Amino acid sequence: MKKSAKTFEIMVERTIPAPPGEVFDGWLNPKIAGNPWNAAEKFILDPKVDGLFYWTLKGTAHYGRFTKVERPGRIEHTWVSPHTLGEESTVTVTFKKQGEDTLMTLVHSDLPDTAGGRGHEKGWNYFLEIFRGQCGNGSRKKYRWDDAHAEES
Repeated sequence: MKKSAKTFEIMVERTIPAPPGEVFDGWLNPKIAGNPWNAAEKFILDPKVDGLFYWTLKGTAHYGRFTKVERPGRIEHTWVSPHTLGEESTVTVTFKKQGEDTLMTLVHSDLPDTAGGRGHEKGWNYFLEIFRGQCGNGSRKKYRWDDAHAEES
């Protein structure tokens, strides 16, 4: 399918204080803050190849299909939302052992070069920062989406 607009890619990395398998499992666990499933008001999550996900946040739907689920090293899925102009983009998350920790790298590609597309960088940085504090030996500090996004409410 031909993209209707110029696209770009973002990359966000965090070092998580836990081994790759634990970080991989935490990213798919809706009970752990910092992943998209935890923030969702409603969600469906079937994390297997060709499994689907759907979630809403503040009434905005996000959905896609898992294309790779390779524990403990990689998760890849499509990503569609109004901010991708309804077109598929791709999210690839890798988990690489780094001493006692895990280097978690999220690459979101084929994003439209629009304000909505560029907003994903802020969103993924926000999620991964929370996730770093919640997964593994992180601080487990409390957070509220509305506190961090008061200007959007």
